Amino acid sequence: MEKTKKRRAALKAWQTIRRRRRQIEEKKVRRLDEIFYAPKRVVSIKHPLNSGLVQAAKPKLAGICTSYGKGIVCQFDKTPPDIACGRFWELRWAFGCPLDCAYCYLRGTSRGNMRPRYVKMEYVLGALDEAFKSIAEPSIFNSGELSDSWMNPKIMIQIIDKFETQRKHKLLTLTKFGSKNPMVSLLLEKPRKQTITAFSINAPKVAEKYERTAPPPEERIEAARLLSEAGYDTRLRIDPIFPIQDWKNHYRDLLYSILSALEPNRIILGTPRGLWKTIMFAMKAGVDMSWTNYFSEEQTGWGKKLPFEVRKEIYQFMYDQLSDFGFEKHRISMCKEEVSMWKELKLNYTPMTCNCYSN
Repeated sequence: MEKTKKRRAALKAWQTIRRRRRQIEEKKVRRLDEIFYAPKRVVSIKHPLNSGLVQAAKPKLAGICTSYGKGIVCQFDKTPPDIACGRFWELRWAFGCPLDCAYCYLRGTSRGNMRPRYVKMEYVLGALDEAFKSIAEPSIFNSGELSDSWMNPKIMIQIIDKFETQRKHKLLTLTKFGSKNPMVSLLLEKPRKQTITAFSINAPKVAEKYERTAPPPEERIEAARLLSEAGYDTRLRIDPIFPIQDWKNHYRDLLYSILSALEPNRIILGTPRGLWKTIMFAMKAGVDMSWTNYFSEEQTGWGKKLPFEVRKEIYQFMYDQLSDFGFEKHRISMCKEEVSMWKELKLNYTPMTCNCYSN
């Protein structure tokens, strides 16, 4: 009898705790939903490369519209000349991220304000209507460049469904959230043909140190597996790759975990990058700054990087490992990497094109 009473008391206490947690989470969601931007504020948001550190590669193409809805749909065209990346379409539906990764470049973009902010949905959908009518070339719209695409499923699912109203353009969602995020069930309950799902995944040892509030890599891999099996074009970013102690074993194990679970359509590789604004606001936030210890003194068009030879060793190792697993080379790319690296590794790239996501 006494044991029964204790069990009932414990169950009641646990139900109270769960109810309070749910109320707190609902309050957070309501608070986030109230933080909206009008289009005139979207224009004032500057990408981290608008920081004075680098020079834009080319001016906007004369006579060609590169912005819709006052910058909500915007063509990124500021790649420095020494970087083998090109133009791509950003969908600027939101800004910021709740995951607070130590190295995140969004700290510079948002001047340290990582709190999620949203553009009112009526303006986002209106900008997409403009873009769908006007952009002739089938294109991919990246919704994860200035925010995490899955940080507000209630908003993102409306954007995803908007893309289902046409068959020319596709939406790319990029996230560090995993299988427990509501987006997984939303995407599985009604498969969408116009959505590409991409996951940013790192070696568990790196994630524990620098991605401390993000879901663990195994949850992200599981989400990727579920969506891949449901027929989604699923892509993975392993970026930034840190040369921590015993890094080859850590990243070999990561590749094994990924390719044992699914076969991504593409794998995108990257190494740490440090724009000065990112570093400055990371220091102000008091995060673990040891990620900056890997940088050399040289500056590239995308800020500080690892020494050239270290990056070369990392990329060569990853390409070799993926080849051993039977993953084709043409389905691998390097993000925000120098032209000289592509040439050094004898890899093909398309100038003035996003080689990671492309069209």
